[in-house]
Amino acid sequence: MQRILIIGEDPTVSVRTSPQLKACSIETAHGDAEAMLRLRQRAFELVLTDPKSSVQEDLALVNEIESIRPGVKTIILAPAATPEDVIALLRARVFACFSSPFDVNEVAEMMSKALQAGNWRSGIEVLSAEPNWIAMRVNCQLLTADRLLRFMTEFRSDLEDPDRSTLLTAFREILLNAIEHGAGFDSENVIEVIAVRTKRAIVYRVRDPGPGFRDKPLPHAAINNPPDNPVAHLEFRETQGLRPGGFGILIAQQLVDELVFNEMGNEVLLIKHTA
Repeated sequence: MQRILIIGEDPTVSVRTSPQLKACSIETAHGDAEAMLRLRQRAFELVLTDPKSSVQEDLALVNEIESIRPGVKTIILAPAATPEDVIALLRARVFACFSSPFDVNEVAEMMSKALQAGNWRSGIEVLSAEPNWIAMRVNCQLLTADRLLRFMTEFRSDLEDPDRSTLLTAFREILLNAIEHGAGFDSENVIEVIAVRTKRAIVYRVRDPGPGFRDKPLPHAAINNPPDNPVAHLEFRETQGLRPGGFGILIAQQLVDELVFNEMGNEVLLIKHTA
């Protein structure tokens, strides 16, 4: 049975009753000192930090945990997270981070994914980072896409909804498109991702290792459906054994102000104007 250690008590983050975690043994520590004592006594697969502690306090805890239990997955809960905090958490290779207010179901789902994850630590590599610029190399796993989207949600917490939600939805669609069609779900392949905030726009650049699509038909994508058959791509995907979908580029085009592809079609810029 897998063990989870939850630090602190907060009724808004009560994940104990989540059906996704019912097969786990869940223990509670009332502070970081007690958490370290428990970690010295026995092994845990996952640690959930105190939602009242700051990111800086959690980073110090992560370093301590690594010194006695290398490989333990950590999910950070914090009152708030700045872009600098998110960069530090990525570099510390925490599994995921959430800032208040928390969605209990979303936290529980990420905890479940963490427990099932293997070979995840190299999934996201920070190449260069500043509060308004971050460049990363990510491997082509769906789990990595989920984790990256969670980090990028916190990285742009300064952007108000609904703009943040629509921008991140577009980013997710392009990222999944790159993982599926550019890299073929091959975890040995990597995708380059850059996120930049200027005074007037937010820009995401995604480049996949594939040959692109500009000189190829795209029968699997909704964007190329003939006018008389708006679901033609769904029929094609079913015959090819592909997962349901194919709306990624079409959705992204409608959610951002500009969507620009390079000549090959394996690199794209998503641009959302903010002023």
